[in-house]
Amino acid sequence: MTYSIIGTGAVAGIGADPAEIFAGLCEGRDALGPLKAFDRDRFRAQQLFEIDDRPDDGSDEPGRATRFLVEAVRQAVHDAGLPEDLSGIPVLVGTGLRELRSLELWWRDGTPFDADGLHFEQALRDAFGAVDTHTFAGACSASLYALALGWDLLELGEADTVVVAGCDVVTESMFGLADRVQFDPPQAVRPFDADRRGTILGEGAAAVVLTRSAGDRPVRGLLRSVAVNCDAHHQTAPDEAGVAAAVHEAQQRAGVRPADIDLVVLHATGTPLNDRTEAVVTAEVFQEARPALTGIKSLTGHTSGSAGLLGLIVALRCLDTGVVPPIANLADPMPEAAGLRLVAGEPLTERLSLAQVNSFGFGGVNAVAIVGGAA
Repeated sequence: MTYSIIGTGAVAGIGADPAEIFAGLCEGRDALGPLKAFDRDRFRAQQLFEIDDRPDDGSDEPGRATRFLVEAVRQAVHDAGLPEDLSGIPVLVGTGLRELRSLELWWRDGTPFDADGLHFEQALRDAFGAVDTHTFAGACSASLYALALGWDLLELGEADTVVVAGCDVVTESMFGLADRVQFDPPQAVRPFDADRRGTILGEGAAAVVLTRSAGDRPVRGLLRSVAVNCDAHHQTAPDEAGVAAAVHEAQQRAGVRPADIDLVVLHATGTPLNDRTEAVVTAEVFQEARPALTGIKSLTGHTSGSAGLLGLIVALRCLDTGVVPPIANLADPMPEAAGLRLVAGEPLTERLSLAQVNSFGFGGVNAVAIVGGAA
């Protein structure tokens, strides 16, 4: 069983839509810059991958995660050729932090904020008339978890079409947490590099429209499978067995072998343990197969709950264009990646039919999707 992806939408620091984001990845353009909304004197780290939409005075404002989510959904719905009336279509949103930044501003500065705004239901109702909406707050794989739930709705016949989205903005509390555990803040994100020092947070939103039957609508790609698990190995440390189980299950559900996969969009956070685990599992799974491997977080930052879907949308662009953007800042691959076909330096151009998208989160919350091209 496969389901058609008929619309995509995305917003990130390097672009305001999927085409602009993909072009930025291929050009090596990043969104890393000085902190804009936080007091720099309170933190060791001084950089973020932020979306530059704040007032000129640098002040912060509530509702940014909601604004980006609504924009990504609007793009996906328009791309799918659907009217902006989602009253009969479920909308599933995966997120790490919801509107926690708005809550921080209310608590610290007294900025008006209604508790109902912590989720996204009212905003989706106001923008699209959506009445069947669900916010899933989880780990960094949240948007692919939401994708798996969307798959279930279609497979069970509960819906013919679903909108699946993910979004997050950087909160001061999350940034402070990362600042305390990374004693020597990285100056850049260097996935799979021997000199990787850690990740830097980013902001973004992504959305896809998934349907049982595309009819005469253009198809952006085919969702072949989504596999999810929670190995509960450790609060933060990944587990090779849990990650490998998710990858194997995704390939089994899709009815494909490792040799059939042409491209893997890695989770690739640039952290020492996560990248090592993903490299070891990738080498074990693919062995003699040599898919092209890329990752996007060195240019977008780690966009938390939206990261999985953002990677999936990039994978669809790669399948459509035959171009794979390189992993930026990768100069000296780590030893565990020896033998892997990492795309670095310049974009790779080759024929691609099938892609795997990895997304792993705290607590061993693992999600892997397999997508095919539209043709």
